[in-house]
Amino acid sequence: MLKLQKGDKLVMIGDSVTDCERAKPVGEGLFNAIGRGYVSNVDALLSSAYPELEIRVVNMGISGNTVLDLKKRWQTDVLDQKPDWLSVMIGINDVWRQYDSPRIKESHVDLEAYEAALRELLQAVRPQLKGLVLMTPFFIESNTEDAMRRTMDQYGEVVKRLALEFDATLVDTQASFNKLLSHMHSSNIAWDRVHPNHVGHMTLARAFLNGVGFDWSRQ
Repeated sequence: MLKLQKGDKLVMIGDSVTDCERAKPVGEGLFNAIGRGYVSNVDALLSSAYPELEIRVVNMGISGNTVLDLKKRWQTDVLDQKPDWLSVMIGINDVWRQYDSPRIKESHVDLEAYEAALRELLQAVRPQLKGLVLMTPFFIESNTEDAMRRTMDQYGEVVKRLALEFDATLVDTQASFNKLLSHMHSSNIAWDRVHPNHVGHMTLARAFLNGVGFDWSRQ
């Protein structure tokens, strides 16, 4: 059974994977205002399968964001939006900057700082929500011994712990991509192993919708 109810407002926040050219300051409205990625897929599938529920989906992703960037805009982009449901997927850049910009230390968010900041944000918003979805960060790489994949998995474990702590629906995006990677090379999903193509975005959308009880048999 779908967890979202009639008239619910779902805000989805994150980095470039969420952003996907959405309208600013608020990703909602006509002409691809919601972006071209998994958020758009979620909106389209919810609207087409459950039109009677009139669920409102808002994209608040911003390219390049880390959890510390989310912290700076949490009041305006989450709390002031007054969501019924909130979905958070953050952490890719927190890890990536450690590898693509190793000497720019101020751009890094280590594991302890990541967990502390994300916990603080969730504490601020959880009481006003009907439901919370936490999506793990991911790296589309099948070699679990790859340095960045190994670090990303550690950040994913933080999200899993916080999902239990805050009674959130957990969406293990890495597990979903691992299924693809058993049949496809990463370059056929994301050229840089981070920014997915349409197949990757649909994988994220399906994982999210499975988490919130989407009925795939609805006509």
